[in-house]
Amino acid sequence: MIDLFETVVLPILQGIGEFLPISSSGHLVIAEEFGGQPPNASYNVLLHLGTLVSIAVVFHRRIIQLLVADRRVIPLLVVGTVPAAVLGLTIKATCESVLESALLAGCMLPLTGALIWWSNRRPDGSLEYRDLNWRQSLLIGVFQSCALLPGLSRSGFTIAAGLMLGLRRDQATTFSFLLAIPAILGASVLEGKDMLTGEAPLPTAGQWVGAAVAAAVGIAALHWLVRWVEQKKLHWFAFWCIPFGCVVVVWQLALLLG
Repeated sequence: MIDLFETVVLPILQGIGEFLPISSSGHLVIAEEFGGQPPNASYNVLLHLGTLVSIAVVFHRRIIQLLVADRRVIPLLVVGTVPAAVLGLTIKATCESVLESALLAGCMLPLTGALIWWSNRRPDGSLEYRDLNWRQSLLIGVFQSCALLPGLSRSGFTIAAGLMLGLRRDQATTFSFLLAIPAILGASVLEGKDMLTGEAPLPTAGQWVGAAVAAAVGIAALHWLVRWVEQKKLHWFAFWCIPFGCVVVVWQLALLLG
């Protein structure tokens, strides 16, 4: 049962939650708590690596264009990654256990719901992500760093920040997932270092299968998100995040008080 949970349930949650604005990390933490499985940070990073493959598949033309014709955007992605890198290293060194709190995830999910509801009501912008300056990239990066907390959606927060700055909806979505590439790679490098030093376990064969499942599900979810952003349907995810977060908070408080 645990193998099925690990190789099917968690990867599906990761593939859906990484791209749809419902917080993959929050849902993984909640699912692990509900399934009685101890949090596994190294496996969660491997699942994120699987969804990085989804980004490479769906946005491969944009990535090639980035490396060939839009090289000025690369420094913007570097600047946008700095806040998450600083906050991530700080949390890892001081209070890593906060990332494993189902109660915190439940508290943060309604905030995600409120933000995506607000962002969906924003008027359409006219900017392309190539038009961003370093200050605007840094601001989107700050929004991305907030999503290190479980329950805060990385895609939801970065797309909302892009819309706030006047990006077109498709451009905000594209920049959001281009910005995810260095963030996920950075986390994978850190976790890989821990594996090499023996501080974290090496992935099992079943966990590699889980990463492949996350990649496949992620491709479908990413296409879904792109379509719904263009159709201004992003607010529908608020109807999941807000009530589900409240249910999780009640559940966690009942466990604490019981």
